[in-house]
Amino acid sequence: MKKVKDFSNLLYLSMALGMLMYAIPRLEVGNGFTLPTVFSIVWIGFALLIIGAQLHYILGVDEETRKELVKVKHMKKWQMQQVFEGKGKRLQVRK
Repeated sequence: MKKVKDFSNLLYLSMALGMLMYAIPRLEVGNGFTLPTVFSIVWIGFALLIIGAQLHYILGVDEETRKELVKVKHMKKWQMQQVFEGKGKRLQVRK
């Protein structure tokens, strides 16, 4: 399942890069502070945001954070099971 997600993210990244390369020569950026210039800057900003998000996911920058969150969720689930079963007080985990 991870391979399909990686392939789709690579596809989205290449589409965003292609759109950006196609659009940059056609956008009016250097004509002063006009409405087309503002639109061009905002459009380029959104395109760069999409590219950055895809690269962030593909490179796995937050993989360790995701693993830590999974551990915390499992611990909370275990603690709730202990409380419902009446097997003791909630445990405190030290870092």
